[in-house]
Amino acid sequence: MRDRSLFALLLIGVVIPLTSCVASPSLTSIAVSPTTMNFGGSGLTTQLTAIGSYTRPNHAAVTRDITNQVTWASSTTDCVTVSNTGLITSGPNVCSNILVTASAQGFHGIIQGTMTVNVTQPSGGGGGSGAEPLLSIAVVPGSITTDNLLGTGQFLAYGTFSTPPFVQDITNGINHNGYVAKVNWISDAPYIFPVDSAGAPGTTGSTGGLVTAVGSGNANIYATAANPDGTVVYSSSVTFNCPYAPYNPGNPTATPPVQPTLGTCNDHTIASGLLVTLTIFNAGLNTSNWLITAPSATGTPNVINCGPGAAPATSVCTASYPLGTTVTVTAPARQGVQFGGWSWNCTPVTAVTAAGPNACTVTLGNDPNTSNDTVGAIFN
Repeated sequence: MRDRSLFALLLIGVVIPLTSCVASPSLTSIAVSPTTMNFGGSGLTTQLTAIGSYTRPNHAAVTRDITNQVTWASSTTDCVTVSNTGLITSGPNVCSNILVTASAQGFHGIIQGTMTVNVTQPSGGGGGSGAEPLLSIAVVPGSITTDNLLGTGQFLAYGTFSTPPFVQDITNGINHNGYVAKVNWISDAPYIFPVDSAGAPGTTGSTGGLVTAVGSGNANIYATAANPDGTVVYSSSVTFNCPYAPYNPGNPTATPPVQPTLGTCNDHTIASGLLVTLTIFNAGLNTSNWLITAPSATGTPNVINCGPGAAPATSVCTASYPLGTTVTVTAPARQGVQFGGWSWNCTPVTAVTAAGPNACTVTLGNDPNTSNDTVGAIFN
């Protein structure tokens, strides 16, 4: 009997390590977006996105944004250059079918994804009719964190176009010189952190870019839109976080007493319906001298004092307000700064002027599901 038991133990010792081994996912393909790009002149840019597809035995394929993990290359750098972050720039020469590749190591060797670029030079310089209307999409801010279940975060999308106006808020869709399109918002954890997409401009729909924390963890969020010829433009991904920390009831009889702590993103931290956090930032091309201010709910001036022109200089500002507060956000006139407009959710007080000053109003918590709001301004 002892011999059989010893044999069984040895057998178990062999079998357990083998059956507990799980193959790690392998990179099987790379999709570069957009798949084609037509530049109507030199010095124009757009951001490429590389999406990797990973598989492992007996599991469904998963996709990841690997834009900053691949090696980028252009077949003809005199016509098109590409940075190590996937930003392509058109050169001074007229070229057709320039190949841009994204490469990474797969299980069986190097995996590549490709796209093609054409550069034309119509009369009058860059931005001609040969260019795609939508060149790139930027989503801001880069990260939002909530500590509460059912807490929300409002991301905004800004499109860069080949014709004026070159930068526009496209959070709820595109309406640019007759080009009308829907912007799709995507979460890679849609059942835990769903994100809303609005309908096309002029139609009803949810508020685009609004993410809700149904559970805890984090998700990558990005936006896509199709150009008139069907090519799809992807933004780089941003993150939404709801970090889990357990509730601790404490111990009042201990010496010294231990105070209770709520933790974060658990059933004791359901988002408050009383306060809204307002985030302010610049979405334009000028990063040197812009300024945004806003008072508190009781009128204290410059509770938000944001920008390189503030003291101290700050690029993103936040403040909390009671639900339902109407906040006036102001962009004073600044030397060397051209104002390009407010995000969709802030109503201009007067007609927007490039020289400024400009102001808009936002009522916080108009959407009963919103615990955070974001306002962006375009400074060029």
